[in-house]
Formats: sequence, C-alpha cells, structure tokens
Amino acid sequence: GPGGPGPAEVGLGALPAGLRAAVRSLVSDLDSLFAALGLREESFAVGALSRVVAAELASYAPARNRRRTATNKASVIFVDRTLDLAGAVGHHGDSLAEKILSVLPKLPGHKTDVMVNMVELTALQTSDETCTIIAPGCLAQPNDPAAKALWESFMNLKQKEAVMEARRHLVEAASRENLPIKMSMGRVTPEQLSSYIQLFRNNLKALENHCGLLQLVLAVVQTLKHPQTSKWDNFLAFERLLLQTIGDSEMPSVLNQLLPMIKSYSERTEDDYTCEDFFVLLIYIYSVFGEIKCGKELDAAEEEVKKALIKAMCDEPEPSPLLQKIT
Repeated sequence: GPGGPGPAEVGLGALPAGLRAAVRSLVSDLDSLFAALGLREESFAVGALSRVVAAELASYAPARNRRRTATNKASVIFVDRTLDLAGAVGHHGDSLAEKILSVLPKLPGHKTDVMVNMVELTALQTSDETCTIIAPGCLAQPNDPAAKALWESFMNLKQKEAVMEARRHLVEAASRENLPIKMSMGRVTPEQLSSYIQLFRNNLKALENHCGLLQLVLAVVQTLKHPQTSKWDNFLAFERLLLQTIGDSEMPSVLNQLLPMIKSYSERTEDDYTCEDFFVLLIYIYSVFGEIKCGKELDAAEEEVKKALIKAMCDEPEPSPLLQKIT
C-alpha cells in the first residue's frame, strides 16, 4: 500500500547481511535520485523483497526530510524480479504474435525471428517439413508497409481479430493484382487463408509485390495448424485456473494436482505435457505463488513431484538438449 508496510512487519533484520547492505545502498541511491528530481513519492510494492525496499525507503531519515519539502508528486512501484520469470514462461492472453514466436522454429542466427516454410508458394510438392531447398521466410519485413501494419495488428489485436486482418490484407492484395479471389465472410480458417495464398503462386509479379505480406500470412497458417498451438491453450487454461484459485490453495495441494499429469514417454500422448513443459509450469507456479509456507506437507509433495520428474527424465529415449544439460 502507499508508503509501504512498516519495517517491523517486513523484518529487514531477517535478511542475510550482504542483502541488508545491498538494500540500504539501493535505498540511499533511490533517495539521491528522487532528491535530484524533487519528488515526494508514494511507494507501492509487489513481492516480498519489494516490500522490504519500500519499507526502508519509507523510514529512511533523509527520505523523510526530502518528502517534507519536495514539490513534485510521484507514485513509485517496486516489483520483485521473480515475477519476470512468470512473464518469460507464461502463456499470456490472446496474442497471435506470441504464439507465432513460440511455435515456429527460430531463424538461424536470430533470437527474435522465426522460419516460415515457403514451400506452399512454389510448385515443389513435399510433405517433408525439414525440406531445405526453399529458403525460409521470416517476420521482419521493414520494406513492406502492409506487412508491417499486419504484424502490428498481430501484436495489438486479439487472435480472432488479427486473423481477420490477415484475410483482409490478402483480399486487398489479390484484388489489386486482379487475381480471381472470392471473399467469404464468417470465421477465418487456416485452409481458407491457404486457398487465398495459392492464387499468388503462379503469378510472379504478384508474388514479388506482396512477398512480405505472404510470409506473415503463411506464418499464421503454420502456427494455427501446429500441434503445439492446442497445448498452448492448455497451458493458458491451467495458468488462469491457478491465478483464480491461488488465494484459496496451498502449494502442496497444487503440486498434488500436478502429480498425476507427469507421465513417462511410454504413457504420454500428444496432448500430455513433456518434462520440459513441467519445468515451465513449475517455474510459473513458484513465481506467482509468492511466499510459501514451509513444512512437512510441502516437503512430502515436492519429494513426490521430484521422483515423478526424475523417472520421466530417465525414461526419455532421446533426451532433449535441455534435459541433457539439467542431467
């Protein structure tokens, strides 16, 4: 809340000596910054360590003196960095851009772009997804205004609206090239988008004019058809349920719910979580849960999860690079 909780509630003295010194140094630096800006701050904290920092700043003598004379008001929000982990492993909302970036393979040498399979725009017919004859497409299209506008809609609109934008851009491009396109209303399907893309295949001029746009729409088609997309939705459902029940649940009960879902390679279907998926879920759970009550019940639940995960990892016929690294 405003001003942060009192120092007695947080207990700075309970922290290790090195961390106590770091907090005091940070508070001193923040006070110097706020003094230079002439700020009278109202502090808010999200997370255990943030409450310590906010409390120290609230009770720091030079900061109290500064707040009496400062003229500029400001709200300062301290957020624990552990919540960054929830951001990195979570499956957030309804963003088509995030699904594309998570599902499609990375473009070699790049961290923030993906490979788009371009075979559909050629006369080459192959079901081999690893076909490397045709150079891959990508998301970055700096010289194509229509493609840039479409990518922004993937980031800013809900998935349903973003997919409709993809169809609209395709229809407009096809109309400009006098391609025989039949506009259909209603729900947009990957198959419908593919049929529109096929119109460009035998028209080299149209292909060249709209190559950037076609790469983005192909990325949409391949993402919507990808088996990982349904698993994404399962992750999102689990995370939303966890956030709804987190106030009423203890960590042991959450771990006990997770336990039956941990299956070895021979027991898993395509819809079941892999070992890597469980690491992602566990990181998310521990990140958003906040302060956890220790005790025998928690120890027992964690031990069972550990055993199940170790068994699943040992049963993997071909452990992934991540599992090999962990092992």
